Amino acid sequence: MTATEIQQRTAATTRWIVDGEETSVEFAVKTFWGLTTVHGHFDRFDGSYEVGPGGTRIELTIDADSLDTGHATRDKHLRSHDFFDIESHPRVRFTSTRIHQVTDGILHVVGHLHAAGKVVSLEFPATTRQDGDALELEATTTVDQRELGMSTGKLGMIRRPATLHVKARLSR
Repeated sequence: MTATEIQQRTAATTRWIVDGEETSVEFAVKTFWGLTTVHGHFDRFDGSYEVGPGGTRIELTIDADSLDTGHATRDKHLRSHDFFDIESHPRVRFTSTRIHQVTDGILHVVGHLHAAGKVVSLEFPATTRQDGDALELEATTTVDQRELGMSTGKLGMIRRPATLHVKARLSR
């Protein structure tokens, strides 16, 4: 075992927690056969970024009921069984399974997104920047919402993929 491996195994775990006031969790999806884009966000979520002897982990848990597109009727439909099915599945959760550093400040993240009772694998780049005791993390990825059992709407008007964007500030 090398000195670095021994140090990593004995090193303490460092954990940062999402600052809800300084974090945004957003989504966008094209509708009307790609002519317009619906933008939305989630207001309630928590998460963490952890570095320790076992590697790096990212977790994000979202209250699906907190979605907001600025249109009450559409939001009600998105909460229904056609989409997020919040009665049966009130949370959306991302958990990393593997993270490796590509370059300074760039990570390659692999993990699982749990939503609407289904699970999809995601793989995406993320940027990180330490700011004193705080950590800034930003990532954008796409997901084919059909894989989560979500509707394409009447006449297939909702296009895939949906874009997910998280810009987080975390503190120890």
